[in-house]
Amino acid sequence: ASSPACTELEMNVMDWLAKMLGLPDKFLHHHPDSVGGGVLQSTVSESTLVALLAARKNKILEMKLSEPEMDESSLNSRLIAYASDQAHSSVEKAGLISLVKMKFLPVDENFSLRGETLKKAIAEDRKKGLVPVFVCATLGTTGVCAFDNLSELGPICEAEGLWLHIDAAYAGTAFVCPEFRLFLDGIEYADSFTFNPSKWMMVHFDCTGFWVKDKYKLHQTFSVNPVYLRHPNSGAAVDFMHWQIPLSRRFRSLKLWFVIRSFGVKKLQAHVRHGTETAKFFESLVKSDPLFEVPAKRHLGLVVFRLKGPNWLTEELLKELSSSGRLFLIPATIHDKFIIRFTVTSQFTTREDILQDWNIIQHTAAQIVSQNYGLHCTINSGDGARIPNTVVKPSSDVISNASQLYLDGGKYKTPSRKIVVQPKKLPVSPSMCMISQQVKGQGDPLDDCFPEDVQDVTKHKLTSFLFSYLSVQGKKKTARSLSCNSVQMTGSLEQCNPKAAATDKKESHANARILSRLPEEVMMFKKSAFKKLIKFYSVPSFPECSIQCGLQLPCCPLQAIV
Repeated sequence: ASSPACTELEMNVMDWLAKMLGLPDKFLHHHPDSVGGGVLQSTVSESTLVALLAARKNKILEMKLSEPEMDESSLNSRLIAYASDQAHSSVEKAGLISLVKMKFLPVDENFSLRGETLKKAIAEDRKKGLVPVFVCATLGTTGVCAFDNLSELGPICEAEGLWLHIDAAYAGTAFVCPEFRLFLDGIEYADSFTFNPSKWMMVHFDCTGFWVKDKYKLHQTFSVNPVYLRHPNSGAAVDFMHWQIPLSRRFRSLKLWFVIRSFGVKKLQAHVRHGTETAKFFESLVKSDPLFEVPAKRHLGLVVFRLKGPNWLTEELLKELSSSGRLFLIPATIHDKFIIRFTVTSQFTTREDILQDWNIIQHTAAQIVSQNYGLHCTINSGDGARIPNTVVKPSSDVISNASQLYLDGGKYKTPSRKIVVQPKKLPVSPSMCMISQQVKGQGDPLDDCFPEDVQDVTKHKLTSFLFSYLSVQGKKKTARSLSCNSVQMTGSLEQCNPKAAATDKKESHANARILSRLPEEVMMFKKSAFKKLIKFYSVPSFPECSIQCGLQLPCCPLQAIV
């Protein structure tokens, strides 16, 4: 009400997004046959709660027609909602907040909730005197990205008078690609739909799309009408305070507008396909290693894997990977098996990144298996995996060699790709030409990260990015660290080329004098370059840039190109 322009933009953006995903016309604001529309909420957790509260209110109003003497709290105590046992924890939390009983139903071998299971549960609960009210179907479960069967669940919900809510938090972005919309079969039965553009659509958190087919069911749930909230257009204009729990709201639609306008539909489709193909590549690496298994079918950009054998092996692997600080992975459990989830959502992820990640996983797994089991004798574990039964302390060569193997046509081979190792801090010796040490892929040998004990250095404190910028003008482009306030190295340059060192030293002192006279506004150049680098939600990683500063701390992965 206080900002109709913001409301209008949000309505248009939500219609754009609904059409991009292939949602029915009933979810559009601007359609002659629609009484629904979309709104941006903070999270899918909030959207699920809003949907459940609306379903509860609608069902209680229906019940009061036949039982007018009953109070709402008594009617509420008889309500029951359903979801699969693979549903997100936010569904359970919504039940706790709304005081609606939540029953989690078993899934089939593909981790999908089927219609027959739901139908049986509804019949059983009606016999107990309970009133089914709500079903949360998940498209892309948290654990393994499984999909509930909408084409079976939808007709049952319609026949039984249940509100069908669809949680597509992660997988919703994939529906911009027509080839993935087969999972939307049955969407016409949905009363509400939600997904997170902030998960895979390169939009900053928080941003969650939420659509309903009947906005008036939201109004009857959340509308309040004190004098201080009234305005001349009350009831005539769309007022999103009646679509959500809070009254005030952020201008979330602007960042979504920027992403859609900047990329367009085709580039967003390419982004989703890139993530899916990259995850497929990682899955092939996992399947090629006899130590690992993929316990669930891969969908979209999510791959789950585990070490064959007891759960504690995979738990130890995750613990080691997390403590290393090189990978951040999330666990889950399926059929009492502990699994690790690996997902690709960044537009900048390459096959080289995947190979490096896989090398880290392989090396860590080889260490764990070698340290806990022998390398020759094997026995069968309870789940069919073959595990060594003699403990032999492996040599360092065995560990390093085991981590480099992968299966190719039944034979083990060693990848040809080189992994750049983080260098330790070393003192500069007269015989060492530090300036000649280059990171692969960087054309300019100069870098602004130097050891602390370099002799004969410039004492002024310059912003490393500005100094690097001024020192390499006219040369090839190179990556620069934005994290270290380091100083220029000159001592080892003199060892290589005294004349060049003398010239560069003069230039560096000249640059120092220039920088000392620069106004503060110019010094903000570094900050603006940093902002340009953070493009929407995804930030590029530079796995090959392994230079360290003098404190032996890895430089910030954010790099600027000058």
